[in-house]
Amino acid sequence: PGVKTGVHVLMDNPKEVGADRIVNALAANHLYGGPCIVVDFGTATTFDAINERGDYVGGAIAPGIEISVEALGVRGAQLRKIELARPRNVIGKNTVEGMQSGILYGFAGQVDGLVERMAKELAKDPDDVQVIATGGLAPLVLGEAATIDVHEPWLTLIGLRLVYERNKPATA
Repeated sequence: PGVKTGVHVLMDNPKEVGADRIVNALAANHLYGGPCIVVDFGTATTFDAINERGDYVGGAIAPGIEISVEALGVRGAQLRKIELARPRNVIGKNTVEGMQSGILYGFAGQVDGLVERMAKELAKDPDDVQVIATGGLAPLVLGEAATIDVHEPWLTLIGLRLVYERNKPATA
């Protein structure tokens, strides 16, 4: 509250929206215009929808890639934590490759499925929606998620700079 972002948060409770999601929305709209969707591959995988006016209209939150790998290793009786890497094939020939395939292609499918559904709600023509990927694990999924248009690894920092510029005191 009190920080000028220029982003109208059109949520039932705007205070619930994390600052990272608001600055990502600001940066995405600044760089690419709306409508757009930001997919942030962090602790959670978040999907943020920004309309044509640059308003934050909502999103989705899914477990992050690393959390999912960790959960499989902890909760699966015959499974262990694995390296996040591209497997040789989609059909794994061993447990590690099977887990790598499930994580990589499963998350790519999740991204495509959610983005396609969100884009239909966000714009009359879903093809008009720009999809921006960010977050530390985005490079893992980039080549597999067909709906991602652009990778912007510095999106959050760009948004923070924009917020700073809107809130810095005027020089005398």
